[in-house]
Amino acid sequence: MHFKHVLIFLILFSIQVKSQIVEEKKNFRAADSLLKENSFSVHRDNYFLTGVPIDEPITRNTADVKYQVSFKLRLNSKPLWGGFFPYLMYTQKAFWDIYASSKPFSEINFNPGVAIVRPFYLKGGRLTYGTVSLEHESNGRDSIYSRTWNMLAFSLKSQVSPRWIVGIRGWIPLVDKDDNPGLTKYVGYGEASATYQIKPGRWSADVLFRKGSGLINYGSLQTQVNWRPYKDENYYLTLQWFVGYTESLIDYQEHKSMIRLGFTIKPEGMGIF
Repeated sequence: MHFKHVLIFLILFSIQVKSQIVEEKKNFRAADSLLKENSFSVHRDNYFLTGVPIDEPITRNTADVKYQVSFKLRLNSKPLWGGFFPYLMYTQKAFWDIYASSKPFSEINFNPGVAIVRPFYLKGGRLTYGTVSLEHESNGRDSIYSRTWNMLAFSLKSQVSPRWIVGIRGWIPLVDKDDNPGLTKYVGYGEASATYQIKPGRWSADVLFRKGSGLINYGSLQTQVNWRPYKDENYYLTLQWFVGYTESLIDYQEHKSMIRLGFTIKPEGMGIF
């Protein structure tokens, strides 16, 4: 069934691109939004957050640090056929039991990928990125602790107003079911995101919702509020709440609810997805 949904998505994406982009000059203006960034730039949020659970007792073993490093590399300053720009991407997310006696890392997830990005304008001058990516995610471990999957993903992300950025992303998951039983139920087939500028340049809020394959189960919700103390500096004080599954791969079948506080570095623009 999900292949049918992906096919419909691709058809609609193709129709919309052809119907909305009417002037060649607009193509170049949209491409400028990517070209004004350095070829090597921030991909997803880079953060360092510490937090505690809100659904179980707080101890040295349940409190932790979560941090993420994420960057992308634009491979060409001129678009390829069809107006697409090629990218390499890499994200690494770690969970550090810094309050435990030996301070071990409980989990590290690696997420490399390649993507092609098509910038364009919707009617009304709304900048939009259409992206196709091929990604791998794993925890780099073997035996019973191995967690790994691949995806072919398709996304649209658009600045629908001066304060709102919204995105939708779907993927075809490729999972080794023998090593990771039921993982598809938890990672699902798509996610939706939104960012609202509460006070532009100072305060913003982000929401990321991932739908698992169950009717009401197996999804996740991550919300955060960001405060930028200095307009000339690209770092934020962030309060984040995560609830649901697959925050980390190692315990994807366990429901988590964590609240965290720390620092975040965000992409300069709206990000490709």
